[in-house]
Amino acid sequence: MNRWLGALALGPCMAAFAQGHDVEVEVLPLEHASIRYSKTPAVDRAAKFAARLKAGEIGLAYDDEFGYLPAVLRALDVPVESQVLVFSKTSFQAARIFPRLPRAIYFNDDVAVGWVRGGDVVEMAAPDPVLGATFYSLDQEQTARPVVERHGNDCLQCHHSPATAGVPGMLVRSVVPDRAGKAMFPGPSFITDHRSPLHRRWGGWYVTGTHGTMRHMGNSMLERGADPEKLDNERGANVTDLKPFLDTGLYLSGGSDIVALLVLEHQTRLTNLLARAVYQLRLGKPAELDEIVRYMTFADEAALEAPVKGLSGFAAGFTRRGPRDKRGRSLRDFDLSKRMFRYPLSYMFHSAAFDGMPAGVRDPLLRRIFDALEGRAGFDAGARAAIEIARETKPGLPGYWRRELQ
Repeated sequence: MNRWLGALALGPCMAAFAQGHDVEVEVLPLEHASIRYSKTPAVDRAAKFAARLKAGEIGLAYDDEFGYLPAVLRALDVPVESQVLVFSKTSFQAARIFPRLPRAIYFNDDVAVGWVRGGDVVEMAAPDPVLGATFYSLDQEQTARPVVERHGNDCLQCHHSPATAGVPGMLVRSVVPDRAGKAMFPGPSFITDHRSPLHRRWGGWYVTGTHGTMRHMGNSMLERGADPEKLDNERGANVTDLKPFLDTGLYLSGGSDIVALLVLEHQTRLTNLLARAVYQLRLGKPAELDEIVRYMTFADEAALEAPVKGLSGFAAGFTRRGPRDKRGRSLRDFDLSKRMFRYPLSYMFHSAAFDGMPAGVRDPLLRRIFDALEGRAGFDAGARAAIEIARETKPGLPGYWRRELQ
């Protein structure tokens, strides 16, 4: 029996019923001669980790309570503070997931790690610059030579659809859960990212942190058979302690940080869009760059109507990871009062997923991003600052990035 969990199936596998932004997107072929998803070696962060582990260059300590999870996070430089918890039954190990035993997700810019208490494997998913999202597992049974296994078609049942921009990808889904964690159907189901209004987000997730008068769908559930439209979002608002919901001592961190959730949503869609442009180039189709530019410059971001504050320390750690210009500014600086970030250019501008794209996509994308920011720089101080930060912190930018702004 295949024990793979379906890495980062961050919501029910019901793409056809999703109420979101991407339901009409064309699904691109995986095994075209120019792509060969299942045969092409991956070069993403998880693939490199797997290769080093296989070669014996690194080892993994085994923890009696969490198995290989802590060692995997250390090896991949994934912060424990990034922990977010999803209690909807949304993976192949649904039988092990309940509101009292949610699934934990940890992530950085390059890889995400999933863990189910009592589960058979640690899951990994990473955006490969050529293939899109790739999926891996590490058996939780203790052994002298742990092995990371790459997966394909079993994961792609959920992770290759219009919901993932038509390429192998990751997504965050919001549903109305019952008290067992099952998504109520028929009922609302949303694919969420930074364009989504807060009131549609995080159904089936735990959310810790404060957000003032805004409301979301997290921390709440209904009796089976109840009207899905009557989810009580007041009970789930501004939760700072999950102990009434679950035994937090069963997890590496005690919360499910609201800022981490905001960042994860932004990141999943962007990596999917970047992968889609690469696929289009390789298939001889026009790359849809305008959508990437709008997303990377937060043109359609849903405004925050009240300040947001996380509790886990994720925000501070995330900000410290970024390169800074001579004035101490970084694309990773948060705003969290009216918008997510202070400057309107995604921190993923510095990511391996962006830098690893073929020049045929990356070069025209760099030009369009610059043009979009320059067009706003005369009246938007944030756009001007984003250009200044980018040209000081990203080596090898084309010369036009350094020209004097009007």
